Order: sequence, then C-alpha cells, then structure tokens
Amino acid sequence: MSKIASRAKSWSLRVNWLVERVCVALLVVLVLDVWLGVLVRYVIPLPLTFTEELARYLMIWMALLAVSSGIAHREHIGVEFLFGRLPARVRRWLAVTFDVIAFAFFFALFFYGIGFAVKGFSRITMIYAIPKGYPFMGVPLAAAMACVQLALIGIHDFFAEKAPEATGATLAMQGDE
Repeated sequence: MSKIASRAKSWSLRVNWLVERVCVALLVVLVLDVWLGVLVRYVIPLPLTFTEELARYLMIWMALLAVSSGIAHREHIGVEFLFGRLPARVRRWLAVTFDVIAFAFFFALFFYGIGFAVKGFSRITMIYAIPKGYPFMGVPLAAAMACVQLALIGIHDFFAEKAPEATGATLAMQGDE
C-alpha cells in the first residue's frame, strides 16, 4: 500500500476510534436514561419527565455519529454483485466516484445543517427549556465527521496499490489491505 493510502487509512481509523468511543458513551447514557424512565414511570412514582426527551436526543446523536464509523469500515450499502465483477481499474474509479458523490451529499448536509442548528437556537425544548440548537448541532457535526471519513477513505481508494475488491461487509471480512 502506498504511503499516502496507508496514512489516510491510519487517520481514518484514529478518527473512527474516537467516534466509536463517543457513540458508546452516548449509548451508555441512553440505556441509563431509559432505565430511569421505566423506573420512575412504573416502579418509583417520581415526577421526572426529562427522560423521554433526553433519550430522543441521545439516540439521534448516536445514530448520526455512527454513520462516519460505517463509512470508515465500508459498512454502507453496496451492490456486491456488480462491483465485484468489474475490472480493478473500473472498481477503483467507481469507489472514488461514490466517495465524491457521498462527500458532496454530506457537505450539503453539513452546510444546511449549520443553518438548521442556528435556527434551532430561537426555539426552546419542551422539557428542558434549552434552545433546540444544541440537540440540532448533531446534524452538522455528524455530517462533518462523515465528510472527514469520506475524504480519508477516498484518498485511500485513490492511492492504494490494489483497487477495492468489494464494498461493505465483504471488505471487512477480507481484512482491509
């Protein structure tokens, strides 16, 4: 593997390491929050109403951030039947083209997500009475992380000595080269 490709893959895995830890932390808080919600609703009758809203925001943030992890491991939707039968040169350019198209999509999501979050600061959440911009910031943040991963994976695809042989789960089973 060329030096540029290996560095891009290394940085992608480092960024993904951090994102995975953040997602796990969000998942732990989400599980604890849901448990608390069940306890206060059915076991200990306390007037805690924040658990449902917090669970919603935690789940959204976690799911959106996990997209970049899927990109890093190429665990996204791919058409294996067609992709695997193409010549290596075509597979390389097709993979890079898909990376560029996805990058454009996530960059647009990032750009418009910033406006979405900014507008959210003029609205207040029902339970917490905080600006909705804070929960809405998950959209541009997750899109930015996806852009970073797509740029790194695209660099890897372009400069790698071997063209990608597969996409998605098949690639993960073969062991990234």
